[in-house]
Amino acid sequence: MTTSAHSPSPERHLGVWHAVSVCVGMVIGAGIFKTSPMVAATLNSDFMLYIAWALGGVLSFIGALCFAELASTFPSAGGDYHFLRLAFGHRMGFLFAWSRFAVIHTGSMALLAFVFGDYLGQLIPLGNYGSAVFAGLVIALLTLLNLRGIRVGLTTQIGLMSLVIGGLLALGATSVWTVSLGLAPASPLALVAPASDRQQIGVAMVFVFLAYGGWSDAATLSAEMRDPKKGIVRALLIGLSLVTALYLLANWAYLQSLGLEGLAQSSAPAADLMRRAFGPIGEVAIVCVVAITSITVMNAILITGARTTWAAARDVQHAFGLSRWDLSRGIPPLAVLAIGLMALLLVGLGTVTRGGFSTMVDYLSPVYWGFLTLSGACVIVLRIRYPQAVRPFRVPLYPILPLLFCACSIYLFWSSVLYVKTGAIVGLVVLALGAVPLLLAKPHSLKNEAASA
Repeated sequence: MTTSAHSPSPERHLGVWHAVSVCVGMVIGAGIFKTSPMVAATLNSDFMLYIAWALGGVLSFIGALCFAELASTFPSAGGDYHFLRLAFGHRMGFLFAWSRFAVIHTGSMALLAFVFGDYLGQLIPLGNYGSAVFAGLVIALLTLLNLRGIRVGLTTQIGLMSLVIGGLLALGATSVWTVSLGLAPASPLALVAPASDRQQIGVAMVFVFLAYGGWSDAATLSAEMRDPKKGIVRALLIGLSLVTALYLLANWAYLQSLGLEGLAQSSAPAADLMRRAFGPIGEVAIVCVVAITSITVMNAILITGARTTWAAARDVQHAFGLSRWDLSRGIPPLAVLAIGLMALLLVGLGTVTRGGFSTMVDYLSPVYWGFLTLSGACVIVLRIRYPQAVRPFRVPLYPILPLLFCACSIYLFWSSVLYVKTGAIVGLVVLALGAVPLLLAKPHSLKNEAASA
């Protein structure tokens, strides 16, 4: 890709564990604390619950293999944007960049900010708009921290990731303790799944994959890795393996302490588990962990989202300074600021509709899965378009694994449209607002695609 004279390229100074922290931070958000009861409610055995979460890890791992090939072969700070532009042309790339800026990344930040605000509001009540106040404040704070530079942002990310992992490990340790004291209604592991489980496993997987979403964003750091070829591959695979292990541990902890029925009926299983073991103090502690988890993912989104916006802005003649990269801080400052401001606007939307978290889920889900399907297809398209490209890592069992990943993504796209129904229209309309100027744009308004490939 071309780089304008006034926009230097990023330095290669990031290690594998920096990218792992972003990958883990993007995935382990509020999902594991909110979706486990929904999954349990659709299944009738512990065994199938473990199968569902393990299957989610396996299929996400297949996706990681696809993105590892893309990121190692075509390293770029644009991540998915760069892959989509090479595979389907600059218009699709810009449409994706718009979707990330206006829907996916900023909607995810607003969603998690509401989770943060809801939990913190339990400890510090500020009235009907307390959650929105806390949501806006945390987005503003993270934006300011990331404006100080990538090292500050990633140091924050690694520290927050450590706290999140510690919290999930604490859940497992607490379950061991409660079982040893005879406090937990541990339910037996059913080795044979009844027919009703098989009929509802598809519904369960919709919620499971919601909890696994976000891992692909670590690919945006490939251009800043000290080893851009093998480093990003290791980061994606290590990150997904760690996430799957932690998710299985968390669900084991829930089942051992609450039982399958108790988990299905719980609105806050982690809080119920800790309250059962340690009383109100334990409940407060896990509320803090959930709040920290939300901050972790928001910080990771801000790091990766700004880079997608910056990468797209480099290919637009009138980018309003979004293509500027500050070498001293290692960030695209105006892109960081723009992401933060857009997320604040969506917090306002969630506040006005009084939907908060649910409004943001409806807003972003269909758009997210639609573009993830296209990103998976990039593996096949780019193998055909660039057969001579050096590929340090190749997806095994090609093309079976990429096709399987695309099929799963299509299923989740369709399921999300059916699940959110009219709420999906809002996000799709916002996406269309970005598509209209791209379709009407004259060729000279975009930089030459061939020159930037």
